Amino acid sequence: MTGQNEQKLTKRSMLLLFLRGSRCFFASSVLASAAVAALDMVTPQVIRVVVDGCLSDRAQSLPGLVRRLLERSGGRDFILRHFYLVALVIAGTALLSALFQYLTNYLNARGTERMAKTMRDLLFSHIERLPFSWHMRNQTGDIIQRCTSDVTMVRDFISEQLVQVVRIVVLILFSLAFMVTMSLRLSAVVFLSVPVIIGYSYFFYRKIGHLFQECDENEGVLSAIAQENLTGVRVVRAFGRENYERERFRKQNHIYTDAWMHLCRLLSGFWAAGDLVMAFQLLLLVVLGAALCVKGELTAGILIAFISYNQRLIWPVRRLGRMISEMSKADVSMERLLYILNSEAEDPEADGKRPDLSGDIVFDRVSFGYGGSKQVLQDVSFTVKGGTTLGILGGTGSGKSTMMHLLNRLYELSEGSITISGVPVGEISLPWLRSQIGVVLQEPYLFSRTIAENISIACDGCTQEKIRDAARTACIDESIERFARGYETMVGERGVTLSGGQKQRTAIARMLVQETPVMVFDDSLSAVDAETDEKIRLALKKYAGRATVILISHRISTLMDADQIIVLDGGRIVQRGTHRELAQEDGLYREIYELSLGIREEAEQHA
Repeated sequence: MTGQNEQKLTKRSMLLLFLRGSRCFFASSVLASAAVAALDMVTPQVIRVVVDGCLSDRAQSLPGLVRRLLERSGGRDFILRHFYLVALVIAGTALLSALFQYLTNYLNARGTERMAKTMRDLLFSHIERLPFSWHMRNQTGDIIQRCTSDVTMVRDFISEQLVQVVRIVVLILFSLAFMVTMSLRLSAVVFLSVPVIIGYSYFFYRKIGHLFQECDENEGVLSAIAQENLTGVRVVRAFGRENYERERFRKQNHIYTDAWMHLCRLLSGFWAAGDLVMAFQLLLLVVLGAALCVKGELTAGILIAFISYNQRLIWPVRRLGRMISEMSKADVSMERLLYILNSEAEDPEADGKRPDLSGDIVFDRVSFGYGGSKQVLQDVSFTVKGGTTLGILGGTGSGKSTMMHLLNRLYELSEGSITISGVPVGEISLPWLRSQIGVVLQEPYLFSRTIAENISIACDGCTQEKIRDAARTACIDESIERFARGYETMVGERGVTLSGGQKQRTAIARMLVQETPVMVFDDSLSAVDAETDEKIRLALKKYAGRATVILISHRISTLMDADQIIVLDGGRIVQRGTHRELAQEDGLYREIYELSLGIREEAEQHA
């Protein structure tokens, strides 16, 4: 996928990318399939020779080459005396056909699974590199549905449909060639039915594509609802919303089922129309062929062989019609996969600087808005001296977390500049930047692994002692030791087996083991009690001078020891200073401080 951001993929180039490493298997499968098709042409000719050249005296109707071969083999009497030779020829042809069919299936299966692996690897790798903003715009359930159902649809189309194209073409060409040489009038009946089949197949193709897209999109919505409820089951139970969520799921499931039923009705009409055309065509062939035989214009052997070839022709023509209908489904799935692969990804391999990030952090006239909406940050400027602690206070939506997202480039800066150690963050290698900025979020995500694995997930070769030291600093070590399996305790999905405070402290320990020069605590002490909050802040003092610490919090007690505090309101910095300075200055900080101490409430009661 290198260089993809400069040139968008097309469906053709995407398919070629998916087929990388499996083309030889598919090509060999196609050749084996063509051999099966060619061998299928042999048996009707053998039957024709036996019926016209041996069981009846109509050898003159056989091609000259066939008559000469029949004479050299001993003639009619020899074949009748050694009739088992006919059975051996048919059996030998069947065995060869079975062998090539085995090779077709085996090679196709190998190619299919290798292609599916390539598809999954490419999609997962690309999704991992897509920017944070992309993930915010797309539901997880829909992404999963694209990477499962749509991958399966494209895989099945290539393995079951496209690979059969050569076999279909061989069958059609050989069948039609033999038919034309045997009877032009009967062939005309066959030729007239082919455009009818292709015509109604194209008609259904246009309708099926639209309906399948509707089904696919509704499946994505249904998957998203299921995913949200399964991961948020505790919230649903806590608020007694089971009936509401169950009804919401049933409603979407009903919409999804109705869409599929509509599609199934259309597909049923498609196959029924095909059966009707084929039955009518066969009826015409039998009636017309029988009339020609009665008149002596056609031999029984030719009629039997012709009907046999027609039966062989029906399958590829119907398959071609099915391919057209399946193409509409695959086309929708390819569009949905193209959306992912053509979404611009971050390029971790791009050249960038790798400076020492222990220096000053400078925000200079930074403004930012999400997706062209109202600006969340407006003309924000401040400096954090390297090795010091910055406290950030502000109400919900004031832009506190947005500043940290811009700092580690989860979102790209639109106005102003941010530098670390004098280097603009846009010029710093992205993997290096994020490896040097440790972030703990208010709602940390824990994986379904052991506590030790969750703590060491961002630290290669992390020792048990280092894990425990970080856990002690985060004041989680004692809680972990009380678990039956200690650090080997499995954490449930999204950390549901731990309390909110335990999850936050585990996430703090996970960040501490990285020993990054910049540490960001994004309201990550909100779920712990005041006493634990103080213990963690005291433990973090050992990093004083070694790391630049940014504390975001609604608690004054969390921020009061910071070297500098800034107060945000409406995306602007309205106050800055130390705790002592801000506590004596009229403004938002003092109001929150007095509320936290109960001073304002006491004064209002006396008034």
